[in-house]
Amino acid sequence: MLYPFLYAGGSGLDTLLEDVRRSTADKANEIVRLREAVLAEYGDEIAACAARMADAFRSGGRLFAFGNGTGAADAQAVAALFLDPGGSARPLPALALAGDAAVVTALSDDIGFEVVYARQLAAFGRPGDIALALSTSGDSDNLIAALREASRRGMTAVGLAGRTGGRMAETPGLNHLFAVPSSSVHRIQEAQTTICHALWELTQEAL
Repeated sequence: MLYPFLYAGGSGLDTLLEDVRRSTADKANEIVRLREAVLAEYGDEIAACAARMADAFRSGGRLFAFGNGTGAADAQAVAALFLDPGGSARPLPALALAGDAAVVTALSDDIGFEVVYARQLAAFGRPGDIALALSTSGDSDNLIAALREASRRGMTAVGLAGRTGGRMAETPGLNHLFAVPSSSVHRIQEAQTTICHALWELTQEAL
């Protein structure tokens, strides 16, 4: 019952509001602690990754971002941030590979969903480009295949995952992996958003 105060014997509105306040505070504190843990674990590597991305953009490289489900939506947000940051920030070439429904469905139907990103990188990727995969599990076949393809093509391969990184952590040629140490999909995605914004800010600063 989402609204127990509406029913006989419910806990009452005041109790409900207190529960919501406590739950909100607990989640906010958890988010802060998780971001602090990510910074402690990956702060130097985030800076190194951003420097590498800046070098890639400086040399004419492009960013290809991809994921599944919410990861696909987050990849679109990352690509939009780099491409159209607003204000005085420098626009940088970026593309979300889940954005073309015709391409994604054609590859899925003709070959299989596991190639929807690898085939696009095979067609568009060049040495010096950047491949950014977003996943909460780190176990998606199509993301692993795409990161392998990126490595074969001399691209900078960057993975974002949860927990200990899943199979993504075992992918050969992966240049940077940021595994958010949490079992909550929501907290992982929130921390990944912070990592992506940090990468963007540091890349802009380096350029």
